[in-house]
Amino acid sequence: MSNKPKIIVLDDDPTGSQTVHSCLLLMRWDVDTLRIGLRDDSPIFFVLTNTRAMPTESAATVTKEVCQNLKLALAAEGITDFLIVSRSDSTLRGHYPIETDAIGSILGPFDAHFLVPAFFEGGRITRDSVHYLIIDGIPTPVHETEFAKDSVFGYHHSYLPKYVEEKTQGRISAETVERFLLADIRSGSRERLLKLSSNQCAVVDGEIQTDLNSFAVDVLAAASLGKRFLFRSAASILTALAALPPQPIAAENMAKYVRQGKPGAIIVGSHVKKTTQQLAALLQVEGIAGIEVEVARLLDGENQSATLLNDILEKIRGVHNAGKTPVVYTSRQELTFQDVKTRLEFGVKVSSLLMDIVRGLPSDIGFLIGKGGITSNDILSTGLALTSARLLGQILPGCSMVITNSDHPQFPNLPVVLFPGNVGDADALGTIYKRLTKNTK
Repeated sequence: MSNKPKIIVLDDDPTGSQTVHSCLLLMRWDVDTLRIGLRDDSPIFFVLTNTRAMPTESAATVTKEVCQNLKLALAAEGITDFLIVSRSDSTLRGHYPIETDAIGSILGPFDAHFLVPAFFEGGRITRDSVHYLIIDGIPTPVHETEFAKDSVFGYHHSYLPKYVEEKTQGRISAETVERFLLADIRSGSRERLLKLSSNQCAVVDGEIQTDLNSFAVDVLAAASLGKRFLFRSAASILTALAALPPQPIAAENMAKYVRQGKPGAIIVGSHVKKTTQQLAALLQVEGIAGIEVEVARLLDGENQSATLLNDILEKIRGVHNAGKTPVVYTSRQELTFQDVKTRLEFGVKVSSLLMDIVRGLPSDIGFLIGKGGITSNDILSTGLALTSARLLGQILPGCSMVITNSDHPQFPNLPVVLFPGNVGDADALGTIYKRLTKNTK
């Protein structure tokens, strides 16, 4: 692997590792922690910045801080051969171009930055520069889905050059965006890649994994000849760039990581429609007990917050002692706020409560599932206070499983599933639960 560049992924929530395995996820980005990632045997590692949960200014500040420390860490390790990926949402939500601009300002100049939003395990493909979600077998342009109406990251275009023009407020016009179409990728793009310069914006098609595998081969060849590229992508290009063998333990056998065959705990924060469907199906499964968190009570001040926490922890202990798995989920009704800032601030309050719940979980749980990208990130970095975790692989397409270190003070060797909000069919949460408990019931 030494002849390949180190792939460094700045992940805006912790689910970008959903197509790889056996690598490190870093929850901190001080120079020493980044050096651990750079020295690790895996060709790829992830820095979980969680910037999708932040306002624009904070996202830019954090991204610059990571890059400044990365610059020092790379110099300290003597590494000059690396690729940077700004991993974000396969439904085009996130701080673009804020993050790619911030990365370019510290680690640039780059010859090009590529938008590669395809994520095949989640049914996201790009064809003729139009990004689609496959819903019930039908490719639907993403601007026609609920994700385009996101109150923070909404957009109006599925045609990626127009999306770029919209998000850069015309700084990059649609006509100047380079388009790598399926035919180009399948016939080879190396010569064209070598001609890119001056941080040219390019958008990349992908219908099946072999498309991006071919593109990655050409990218790595161009990089070996001195071209410097930056990626803004979903997860599937990472599979192609890292080119890993199959994961050590197959998804259906991951129950062997569960601690002493004990029941686990499931924390559900995401509010997208798919999560709500999956939650409803999970609550019908034997061995599960639902515990609703009435988040509206958090609007009534700190005392309510403390009372709510104690109520929930008491219920969790009761469920756990009965040998069942508690599913702690936030109330599903959508609250309205006067502006985006207030909404984000309330989101922080909800997350803070959920992390207090994680810290209060029985210390002998067998496994933990976090549902929702931001919720999963908070579980790792705040609830479990991890500096890093080793990625075991995928328990379901698009759903990563990591394990805590053996010296964790509260939950050593705990398997934790990171389940994005918008992945999987209606039974996916139930499927994961059944896989983790199949040897114990």
